[in-house]
Amino acid sequence: MSATIAARHTVADYAAWRKVYDEVDSIRTEHGCTGQRVLRLPEDHHDLFITHEFPSVDQATAFVNDPRFAAAMQRGGVTSAPRLEIFESI
Repeated sequence: MSATIAARHTVADYAAWRKVYDEVDSIRTEHGCTGQRVLRLPEDHHDLFITHEFPSVDQATAFVNDPRFAAAMQRGGVTSAPRLEIFESI
């Protein structure tokens, strides 16, 4: 069954965060990511909601647990504790 990671967090500077997000596309690809979407609140461009699609829950979990992912979030200027949830399609 496929899986979706739903992530919500705030960032100090969207442009700086986006640069790092785009730079680490290879990590998402390595774990099998098949699609992603970045959304932000219209009234607060620092409040983000991101989804990533994976072929399996195991691949999504491996991505979330990859230390390079955590390092990239830190480098990108994430300012809140990220809320990460993995949903499986049914």
